Amino acid sequence: MEAKLDVLLIGSGGREHALAYKITQSPLLGRLYIAPGNPGTAGLGENVALDPLDGPSLAEFALAHKVGLVVVGPEAPLAEGVADVLRQSGIAVVGPGKDGAILESSKEWSKHFMQRHHIPTAAFRSFGAAEMDAALAYISGHRLPVVIKASGLAAGKGVVICSTQAEALACVRDMLGGNAFGEAGATIVVEEFLAGIEVSVFALCDGKNYVLLPEAKDYKRIGEGDTGLNTGGMGAVSPVPFADGEFMRQVIAQVIDPTVNGLRQEGIDYRGFIFFGLIKVGGKPYVIEYNARMGDPETEVVMPRIASDFLPVLLAAAQGDLAGHEIEVKAEHAVTVVLVSGGYPGDFKAGYPIGLGKPIPNSVLFHSGTRQGASGVLETKGGRVFAATGLGMNLEAARAVAYAAAAEVDYLGKVMRRDIGLDLLG
Repeated sequence: MEAKLDVLLIGSGGREHALAYKITQSPLLGRLYIAPGNPGTAGLGENVALDPLDGPSLAEFALAHKVGLVVVGPEAPLAEGVADVLRQSGIAVVGPGKDGAILESSKEWSKHFMQRHHIPTAAFRSFGAAEMDAALAYISGHRLPVVIKASGLAAGKGVVICSTQAEALACVRDMLGGNAFGEAGATIVVEEFLAGIEVSVFALCDGKNYVLLPEAKDYKRIGEGDTGLNTGGMGAVSPVPFADGEFMRQVIAQVIDPTVNGLRQEGIDYRGFIFFGLIKVGGKPYVIEYNARMGDPETEVVMPRIASDFLPVLLAAAQGDLAGHEIEVKAEHAVTVVLVSGGYPGDFKAGYPIGLGKPIPNSVLFHSGTRQGASGVLETKGGRVFAATGLGMNLEAARAVAYAAAAEVDYLGKVMRRDIGLDLLG
């Protein structure tokens, strides 16, 4: 009989609930621990009250509980080097070390990396806090619209598309002056604006080889018709009709292969997920950004489409042994609708009781920002509260299931977009 594998999953959001959902389907799994987890993951494994940024405590727990694999969900622990601490303790980890997480933690570094390895991306210049005057002068002569990005981690919100010069100048002053995004905006990247349609592509890498996961399209803006402020994500769909065979061949040849090979050439043993945020311009892929982990809410739309056992693939990536592994993908379409708190992505109130109605067939409800209140009642905690995912034989059917599942959730101030996937129909 094959030995069971005990797993520690780090994180507490919808992405981690979706990873836990997929991991628990494996016959290889022994015990699943989630640190710190959420009320949704509590039904799939054991939540443990550990700080995701405290590498020594996580390593101590993993060793004491004979954990065979750690999967790091969010970006902050990766940027802090938590995976390095775990690996130094002899533990297999899915998630890059600090040297690989720089793909996401420094947009300035990643843009120069793309330049070094001839990976297609928008033209750019970067500026530090001491270069305010130079940045303002550069912006004054830049074609509009212009994209201004905080170089550091900003929870998916550090990108501003400015359509007027006054807006762009104010944005530069805010970021470099420390008023917007704090330390994350101490260095900025100014990019040309690319007009096209976006798609997210995901690879799981072992340092040499990789496997591709299903692609997704996410919806960042708070308002329908892609209007309003950027959020951490209001929904996602998979598969993506315009990411056809020819486009994906270009993505592999021009983006994924040069990225994986470039990391290896630069001495980075990258074992974990690489998220490629792409834009299709005139039929060709350009990289908007890298993430050093799975996206959220994309994980919630991708994991339900994986048909095969995912745990052996995760273990192989952590052990540097992915060669020969493949992922089977369901033919079904998936749509994820994110339910958020009123006021998000600005100020919002939490602590509202949540009512959950009847379960909808072919759907999964992932907890993103919930907690058990003092009286044991489930209540809202974060800006993004749930991700409702529906599966169906086509996009229309999957949308119907997702929205039916979303309708069964009730709390004060519930907000969601009604147009997720609508742009891809017809």
